[in-house]
Amino acid sequence: MLTCIIRYQIDPAKRADFEIYARNWGQAIPRNGAELIGYFAPHEGSVSEAYGIYNIPSLAAYEAYRTRLAEDPLGRENYEFAMRERFILREDRTFLKCVSFPHDDSAKGEPGQ
Repeated sequence: MLTCIIRYQIDPAKRADFEIYARNWGQAIPRNGAELIGYFAPHEGSVSEAYGIYNIPSLAAYEAYRTRLAEDPLGRENYEFAMRERFILREDRTFLKCVSFPHDDSAKGEPGQ
């Protein structure tokens, strides 16, 4: 399993547009084959850094997913929305593989234990 982390630099004056964009992906991404973890907008600190994070089985699965997403009506509409409104100034993707499994469950318990 790979985790795709998309780092966005957004126009702080158009944060509301980014939030609409994120909610649209919240519908389109899962139905096209990726496990969406979430989209994250600035809250404290940077006013222009945002993230989209999802899991995908492999790079081959990613390529097929991207094709389906581009053909999805909401996916196409969302791409066009971003291009038209220009709230995304920069976008970078990184694919990471979790290497800390298995996670230790012994820390789960009552606070203070």
